[in-house]
Amino acid sequence: MTKETSTAIKADQMFINFGPQHPSTHGVLRIALTVEGEVVIKARPDVGYLHRGMEKLFEARNYSQALVLTDRLDYTSAMHNNLAYCLAVEKLAGIEAPLRAQYIRVLVSELNRIASHLVFFGTFGVDMGAFTPFLYAFREREMALDLFEMLCGGRLLYSYMRVGGVSADLPPGWIEKCREFITFFKPRLKDYDTLLTSNPIFRSRTEGVGVIGAERAVSWGLSGPSLRGSGVNFDVRKNDPYCVYDKMNFTVPLGKTGCCFDRYYCRMLEMGQSAEMVLQCLDALSGAELNPGEVMAKGVPKMFKPAAGQAYAHVEASRGDLGFFAVSDGGLNPYRMHVRGPSFINVAILQEILAGCKIADVVAVLGSLDIVLGEVDR
Repeated sequence: MTKETSTAIKADQMFINFGPQHPSTHGVLRIALTVEGEVVIKARPDVGYLHRGMEKLFEARNYSQALVLTDRLDYTSAMHNNLAYCLAVEKLAGIEAPLRAQYIRVLVSELNRIASHLVFFGTFGVDMGAFTPFLYAFREREMALDLFEMLCGGRLLYSYMRVGGVSADLPPGWIEKCREFITFFKPRLKDYDTLLTSNPIFRSRTEGVGVIGAERAVSWGLSGPSLRGSGVNFDVRKNDPYCVYDKMNFTVPLGKTGCCFDRYYCRMLEMGQSAEMVLQCLDALSGAELNPGEVMAKGVPKMFKPAAGQAYAHVEASRGDLGFFAVSDGGLNPYRMHVRGPSFINVAILQEILAGCKIADVVAVLGSLDIVLGEVDR
């Protein structure tokens, strides 16, 4: 216990370290809690246990080599990190990916969103005391990872995107396999609702807990389902479309009160929307207009020097608004690279919304934000 902590608490209060070695923190996150009985009086998120200096590492690699670093940020949603980085560098260098590559980028991004939300669904169920949903979720997630392995050889860290397109076209039989997965997956969403969404114990643990109003969510800079769960209709795919999202037909699920259950159910509904977008992309890629087609812009060398300048690009990743700010000095390596990680922004609000919660609710609130520590503590 630090001197600051020991002098800040009263005689009838207690200081508790929640984490960093705790399964419900989903990584090495520490939350310094001051409690009075079962009620949290003060909470302070403490990051720094996984720090790797990721943004500095970009400066020691050329633009092509630096791509592999992006996979290590939100490692359950690596395709989105690949894409945001490539869009920023393409904007910096004046490169545009071919139309077929843009459809493939959207396809794999939405497939990765499903795989990422399945991790959330399974682990959030475990956090709330339900183990069976975890088994269901990871059964379907393995099928999605099989598709990624067939596509690029990786099951977690893909490095599939390239500045100017993607590393390779869809292999023979991949589209059919992907359709089979979506056909199998869509009815499973009803099973998930039966297992967890309609479970009275789960609902009592999440409804009305950790409420974040719309105004507060915006003022803290939340994004993704953590923001839309509060009823704020902001989605980068709609508000600032990239690739071919302006050609996609989908709706943005919104919550009502901003409680843990709303944030949870937004993600559940998003999986259904992502499945529909995957089918739309598969139809487009199977059509005569895009098949065959180029998947890489012409004339992009493995090592190139963008003109001196700066560029920012952002995407709607699984956890929110993910952005890359790239600065070039005209050399082979980025002069500076900054990452706007949605998990890092979202976790900051814990210090405000945990005050007044019960200790057991800390797990529910943290789990509902769905953070990944690789992105928080980059």
